[in-house]
Amino acid sequence: MNTTRKIALTLLAAAALGAGPAFAYMGGDCGPMAHGMNDGPKAERMQERMQARQEQLHKDLKLTAAQEPAWKAFIEKSGPRGDWKYPDREAMAKLTAPERMEKMLEMSKQHQAYMAERLEAMKTFYAVLTPEQQKVFDAHHAGPRGGKGRR
Repeated sequence: MNTTRKIALTLLAAAALGAGPAFAYMGGDCGPMAHGMNDGPKAERMQERMQARQEQLHKDLKLTAAQEPAWKAFIEKSGPRGDWKYPDREAMAKLTAPERMEKMLEMSKQHQAYMAERLEAMKTFYAVLTPEQQKVFDAHHAGPRGGKGRR
């Protein structure tokens, strides 16, 4: 193994060890609620953008009257959850590391259950679309939306 490679591996290992504690506890510091997106102008802008995207998708799909009930059911399940609660920072700080991990695991399970509900709503709606509409839908939901990275 050459010297440059050894140095590179050593630096990578040191960086990984140094960054580990920084990611060990994110607690209440992560997610949209912690970044002030649960209320105020940011939340309003986010809601407006989401509505604009939904309106554009609706327009692009050119839905028939028979497809409208499926659209409404899909949109109802696709919105953000109003009852989503992030843990209190002070309460999380008082927990032991295993207790914090259990809390984060429980939140993850709740999030996965919600995502499963959204997936079922999407599958149900997708099934009523024509092949041409499915292509439009697929293109609309294809990866990042451009601009800065998502938060």
